[in-house]
Amino acid sequence: MSRLVAGFASSHSVMLTCTLHDWQNGFKVHDLKGRYFDREGNSCSYEELLARAPANAQELVSDEAIAQRYQAVQEAIDRMKADVLAAKLDVLIICGDDQHELFNDDLMPPLAIYYGDTIRNPARTPVPSDAWYKQAQMRRLEEKQDAHYPCYPALALHLIHGLVEREFDVTSMKAMRKEQYEGHAFSFMHRFYLAEGMVPIVPIMLNTYYPPNPPTPARCLALGTAIGELIKSFPGDLRVGFMASGGLSHFQAEEDLDDAVISAMRRKDLDFLAKLNPKRLQAGSSEIRNWLVLAGAARDLDMEWVSYTPGYRTPALTGTGLGFATWRPAAAA
Repeated sequence: MSRLVAGFASSHSVMLTCTLHDWQNGFKVHDLKGRYFDREGNSCSYEELLARAPANAQELVSDEAIAQRYQAVQEAIDRMKADVLAAKLDVLIICGDDQHELFNDDLMPPLAIYYGDTIRNPARTPVPSDAWYKQAQMRRLEEKQDAHYPCYPALALHLIHGLVEREFDVTSMKAMRKEQYEGHAFSFMHRFYLAEGMVPIVPIMLNTYYPPNPPTPARCLALGTAIGELIKSFPGDLRVGFMASGGLSHFQAEEDLDDAVISAMRRKDLDFLAKLNPKRLQAGSSEIRNWLVLAGAARDLDMEWVSYTPGYRTPALTGTGLGFATWRPAAAA
């Protein structure tokens, strides 16, 4: 039978494609106009976050502190790439969110699976030299020409059929319109972790972001559990990996939330994860749902390695909880 031999989770934040100069300077202007949520899930402004910031907030965003965190994140990306390559996968299932890339408010499925033969990531388009944020976004795209990355339609169809039998409502996609291409949750993984290995993928798109139909934490865990069962029933002897793309907390870095999620995943406390308050999972923090799907799928794996960096970038402690983790079978740990 096929086996889930490795699990991975990685942030895909634009912070990961930014330069150190962007971290130390650009966000201090960019974040002033952001939309945020407090710990009760209520919308709030940058000024309101700043008023609630701890006394040592300025120290946390000194150039030296930011540089240390930047270096830690670069090392985590290198480790993640090495772990993905070392797993010697036949296929990697990637669960990520779509942020008005393939879907929009005219049609927003809670769950979609792509089963085409390949998926396109386009070449970058020129941007002004002073448009640092747009330049960072472009680093998820191809340097010179479009890439058509391999997918694994047989496994994708197996998941679609099996999930429908288990009463999950699945939107299926076999192709995209000419102007469309894979979203950032997938292009980041291709550019940073899979470009050398060319491992075929199964893209799973979860609506973590947009009301009114994001799945509950409990439903995410149930989805992952079903996927784990279906991997075992897929014919052959495939070495399958599962990647949760996105997270952790943002656009204010909330260490307490991130630490609680990581700790529960380490000890396989699915009951705790199922009861997470959806009001804490808004904006970018909603991508924690992708980690929950992994938690359901990787019940037989142990968290082998984790790196967490609270990516504070302004005195209001806006930023992203930058998380990376690897799961392996217990005997291989």
